[in-house]
Amino acid sequence: MYQPLVLLPGLICDQRLWRDVIDGLADRIAPMVADLRLDDSIVSMAKRTLAVAPPRFTLAGLSMGGYVALEIIRQAPHRVTHLALLDTSARADTEERRETRRKGIEMVRQGKFIGVSKGLLGNLIAPHHLGTPLAAEVQAMSERVGEAVYIRQQQAIMNRADSLPTLGEIAIPTLVGVGALDKMTPPELAEEMASGISEAELVQFPDAAHLPTMENPGPVVAAMRSWLAR
Repeated sequence: MYQPLVLLPGLICDQRLWRDVIDGLADRIAPMVADLRLDDSIVSMAKRTLAVAPPRFTLAGLSMGGYVALEIIRQAPHRVTHLALLDTSARADTEERRETRRKGIEMVRQGKFIGVSKGLLGNLIAPHHLGTPLAAEVQAMSERVGEAVYIRQQQAIMNRADSLPTLGEIAIPTLVGVGALDKMTPPELAEEMASGISEAELVQFPDAAHLPTMENPGPVVAAMRSWLAR
C-alpha cells in the first residue's frame, strides 16, 4: 500500500528539489509536493497545505519546508504519522539573520534577483558542485520560482515561530537529516533538533551541503525508506 507523503520545498525551490526522492521511493509512496509560493507567512503556508493534504499523511520538509512542517505539527498533529526534517532548524531567526534577509529583499526590489540567487549557490551546494550541471539546475529552479515568491518566502521565514520549546511534544517517528557540508543549517542544528524529539533518528548525508535531495539523493532515499518503515 502506498503511503501518502507530503513534501515541502525550501526557499526558491520547486518540485525539482524532490524529484529524485520521489523517483527513488516510487514503489511505496503517493507523493504530493505542496505549493509554498503563494503565502508570506509560515502559518498560512501550513494552513494551505493542510487544506489539500490527505486526512492522514507522512510529512517531509527541507529548509523552509522544515519550518512549515513544524507548523503543520502545531496546527494538526493528529494528521501526521511520520515527520522528516531535512537541512533545517527549530530555532527562530536571530536579528542579525533577519537583517541579512531584509538586505536580500531590498536587492531583489532593486532588480538584482539573478545576483542574489547566484550568490546563494555557494551556500546551497557543496563547493565541488559549483560550475556543474547540478549548479545550473539549482540556478534554473530559483529563476523559475522568481523574485516575487522570493520576497514572500523570505518575509515568512524571518517571522517564523521558535519551535525549540515544542520539540518535546513530537511523538511520532522522526527523521532528522542534514548534509554533512551544510553551512546554512549545519549539523549541530540537526543534532539540537534530534536531541529534543523522543523518536528522532539523526542521519548525515555525505557529499552534500544544503540540498542533499539534489546533490546526493541516494542516501536520502535510503534514510527515508527506513523512516517510512518505522
